[in-house]
Amino acid sequence: KIVSTADFRETARAITDMIVRGAGAIGATAAYGLAQGARAFQGRGLKAFERHLTKVYRTLAEARPTAVDPVSAMRSMLAQMTDETVAKRQEQALAAARQFADDDIAHCEALGQHGEPLIHNGSRVLTHCNAGWLAFVDVGSATAPMYAAQAKKKSFHVYCDETRPRSQGAILTAWELAQQGISHDVIADNAAGHLMQRGEIDLVIVGSDRTLGRTGEVANKIGTYTKAVLAKRHGIPFYVAIPLSTIDWELESGQAIPIEERNEDEVLSAWGVTPGGRRQKVRLANPGSNARNPAFDVTPPELITGIITP
Repeated sequence: KIVSTADFRETARAITDMIVRGAGAIGATAAYGLAQGARAFQGRGLKAFERHLTKVYRTLAEARPTAVDPVSAMRSMLAQMTDETVAKRQEQALAAARQFADDDIAHCEALGQHGEPLIHNGSRVLTHCNAGWLAFVDVGSATAPMYAAQAKKKSFHVYCDETRPRSQGAILTAWELAQQGISHDVIADNAAGHLMQRGEIDLVIVGSDRTLGRTGEVANKIGTYTKAVLAKRHGIPFYVAIPLSTIDWELESGQAIPIEERNEDEVLSAWGVTPGGRRQKVRLANPGSNARNPAFDVTPPELITGIITP
């Protein structure tokens, strides 16, 4: 489904509501949202334009606070908007947004080339959440080495964590792999430890929404930390694949990463598809019970074998 947004506020809402999701995808969306905001300016003078852009920037940056890609994208854009006229800066904003999107594709393609040697014939790879085409402008981060390995005719199998509560692994990653013709199984989030214990997983590759350049700590979809602990316990290599826009060079501790807490209804309920093809939501939890719904966790560097970069 293609969704159009009329202005930067609608674009920010699309990010918050996860109509678009994934580090690179929301980075590019925020970039174009900033360009939308720039084009919508109806005042006069550069000072007023800059004040307007500050409001646009804050709205988009706050749409999903854990991910750093939107901030990286918009900061890069603002640094390129240096002309002396509002009209020229509006043009520069759109050009810079396009450049970020193009760079995202190039970075993901490079991740594939750098990560492909980790996957061998017969490898059994675990991934968590969705860090593929649907999470980036194209190719993906965690999936990029898989697609590159497939292009080299390697035969391997992927386990997709379902990734509750929104089930991005079961719905999105599994769909991508099926489209690509890659052998895969969806597994319950709690099944990975059992498979590791039995020697059925050789490698873990995940993405990230924010990786601290100073410490190597990785914020990613809730459950990533758990998988890293399990992989360490069983001596299984654990890799994180990220474009450069995911690196945060400012924060000094993972404790300072803002962790998004989403609506409890995502945990208490679930969406599915009826035999007739209609989407339907049902409640899973006991009526009257409440829930906690942190969307991300932070994995310390000692649990990470390596970070794959462009």
